[in-house]
Amino acid sequence: MGLSSGELILVTGGARSGKSTFAEKYAAASGKKVIYIATATGQDEEMRRRIVDHQKRRPPQFQTVEEPYYPHQVLERESNAETLFLLDCLTLLLTNHLLKAGGAAAEEDFFLWSARAATVLKYIEKFLVTVRQNLADVVVVTNEVGSGLVPDNLLGRVYRDLAGKANQLVAAEADQVWLLVCGIAQQLK
Repeated sequence: MGLSSGELILVTGGARSGKSTFAEKYAAASGKKVIYIATATGQDEEMRRRIVDHQKRRPPQFQTVEEPYYPHQVLERESNAETLFLLDCLTLLLTNHLLKAGGAAAEEDFFLWSARAATVLKYIEKFLVTVRQNLADVVVVTNEVGSGLVPDNLLGRVYRDLAGKANQLVAAEADQVWLLVCGIAQQLK
């Protein structure tokens, strides 16, 4: 951590491993103003229910900003050492960008999906530059998707690879990396 930027903390783990709960407790314990950047979009009933569950669990003093595409803009609006941003979650941000980019694509078009994934990684690099130029601490929640089965379809494999690469980029820049398994946090970095 340099004097000109806050800390970057990455919280990763599998689905339902306790990542968000850990990140929320970490943020609340910081004693800082917490701005929760929500990347989920409620496009179906099941996701809307998940969003409501997250909202109910979130401490009332957290300020929530819904930003499914450009969280770097939220960071740019408030840059001070008294703030902690909690981005939940990076993998949904990747999904939003991957599927947003220009109309429907044929699921089997490897070159198109690979080009979209490369564009999304460029955005993650831009996001990381903004994080490092910000005085606030930033906690990023992400899913570790590489430990499961190899997806049986092209888009699933492109997404898995994109998430793995994005997680590596963020972890390389992070001051701390936490892995959650069965609700137990282990600091990796």
